[in-house]
Parts: sequence; C-alpha cells; structure tokens
Amino acid sequence: MGSIDARIVKRLPAVKDTPAFELDVHIRAQEGIYVLLGASGAGKTLLLNCLGGFIRPDEGRILVHDRLYFDAATQVHLRPELRRCGYIFQDHALFPHMTIRENLRFAASLPSSRGSSLNVRRRVNDLLDTFDLNNLGERKPAQLSGGQKQRAALARILITNPGILLLDEPSRGLDAHLRDAFYKLLRSVRERIQGPILLVSHSIEECLELASSVAVLHAGKLAQEGPRETVLAKPATMEIARLLGIYNIAPAAITFLDPSANLSRVRVLGQEIEGPYFPGHLLGDSGYVCLRRSEWKLAGVNDPPSPNQLTLDVEDRLPSAHGVRLLLESDLFVDLSETEARSLDDTNRLTFTMPRSSVSFTGK
Repeated sequence: MGSIDARIVKRLPAVKDTPAFELDVHIRAQEGIYVLLGASGAGKTLLLNCLGGFIRPDEGRILVHDRLYFDAATQVHLRPELRRCGYIFQDHALFPHMTIRENLRFAASLPSSRGSSLNVRRRVNDLLDTFDLNNLGERKPAQLSGGQKQRAALARILITNPGILLLDEPSRGLDAHLRDAFYKLLRSVRERIQGPILLVSHSIEECLELASSVAVLHAGKLAQEGPRETVLAKPATMEIARLLGIYNIAPAAITFLDPSANLSRVRVLGQEIEGPYFPGHLLGDSGYVCLRRSEWKLAGVNDPPSPNQLTLDVEDRLPSAHGVRLLLESDLFVDLSETEARSLDDTNRLTFTMPRSSVSFTGK
C-alpha cells in the first residue's frame, strides 16, 4: 500500500511587507484522498512544493512508498522529475504551444514513464478517451474551457504513472456543474493511483465530498489531522471549528461529566444542553461549544421537552443557497427551506433541537 511519511521544516525570510514564515509539519498519508485545509498563507502550497521537489526543505525527511525523496541529514534531494509525483498547479501548467495530444506525448517521453512508441500512442489514445478529450486532442490549451483544461491536465499527469498525486486547489474558478463533474472524475482517478492523493482546498464542501483524511494547517503548523469524520465531529480548537464553517460556536462552561454514560452537559447562552463525554476536560471548564448546524431541527409547538434544545431570538432573515438563512442571537444562524421559513414569518423566538452527537467542546 502506498504511503507518505514526511517531516518538513522550511523557513522563509521576511521580504518587504511579508513577515518571516516557518513551515514545520509531520504528515502521514495513506491511499485515498488526503485534503489539506487552511486559510490563505497557512503553508499548504509550500508543503506541496516541498513534496514535489520544487522547494528544498531546511530540515526533515520525505519518504514515499518506502523510497527516500529527501533527507537533510544525508543530503538526499531527488529532482522533481525523479519523484513520480503528479502535480497539478492552480493554472493547470499545460504547455501552451502544444496541442493536448502533444502535451500527453511529451509527458509520456519523460524518464519516469518512457515506453515504446506504440505503447505511448495507445496510452495517449486511452487517456484521451477516458477523459472525453478525443475531439479536443488537436486543440491547444487556450482553445479549451476551464473544465476541459482540468481534464487534460489530469490525463497528462496519469500518463506519467505517478506514485502520488498533488493537487493545488484544482476546482478553483469552476462553476458548480463543473465542480461536480471534477469530483466524479477525481473519484475515478483515485482507482488508477495506488498511492495518496494530496488535495489543497479552502472548501469544506470539497472536503466533505472527497476526503478520506483531513489535515488542518494553521500558520505553518499541523493543527489537527485524522479521518474526515473525526476532524469534522471533534474540532481541536475554536479556530479550526470556524475554519470548517459547519458549526455554530458560542462561549460555554461544562456543568456535568460522566464518562461511564458517555454524557456531558454544558451551559450555553443561559441554557443547558447535553453532549457526549468530553475527554481531557474538567467540571467547570470554560471554553466554546461547537454545534453542527446541519443537525439543527425546528421544535414543534406540541413536541415534548428535550434535553437538547436551545431557544433563541431571531434577529433577521436573509436569502441563502439553501432557502432562507435565519440570523439568530449571539452571531448564530441556521438555514431553512423556504417552506419552513414562510411558516415562521411572524415568529421572533424559536426553539431548535439537536442530537447529543452533534455537540462538541473546545477549551481553546
């Protein structure tokens, strides 16, 4: 099974108005799609460039499929063309003076993928067909749409038989339809690559759609890493919860802990709600409660009382992609369908229920 074990330290000096920056991470990625999340400037693209060999780290060691790509102690630093890393840049990096077919032929001639001329022709034709580019093979990149360029870039990468695939915000600039088509395409590509796919993204939707594992970078450090559902269910800090963008977050204090019953209670906005047991915390700890918005349901007037209810003031109503967004007190919000929202036009205070499993707590 293919894997990446990379300990990377890279320091960038201050330049004019840009402060000094240090990337200091240790990542371990197995087969599947490993999504790197983080705000702009967190070090995501710098990490990809170190893995691809375009930037030499100052310290550390990069091991891919048990092959040493970089080792500061022994001065090992493989050139990019020897690493078998398929790298798709934000601008797709197709050669503009070549047709798509010529781009694929050139990639097939590289040392890492070279074969007989007959085999190359077959592979080029196979990938043009796989990525629905048969009728576009004689066009140059400037004659293609964004989605077509993306498919061509993926085809060119695959013809080199990469051991790992590095993608830097691959869906940037694509509309919703093309993003969906790309996600479908990448899932099929995952079956062709017997190694990790590292994908840099700002989009939580992309993460939910594609990720097997998630790493959250903050200011050059690995703030949290793990299986997708673990990271999304239990953000390690308030900053991570805000970055994920799927939570309502509010100051809270722990009022009850019972590990044997997997139960906690927190006091938030003058009310108490239940959550699972929060290991590593003590009774009375103050911090922030993180409530997954997608799990919020409106409580009906005849519903029995629940230990997991919050009653909140409605401060405004705005259109949203999901229907109507209700802006609630303390900067909380929830999205409802237009039908649900219309039935509440005269209501200024609402009660919401949520499952215990959707509640998490962080003390930071």
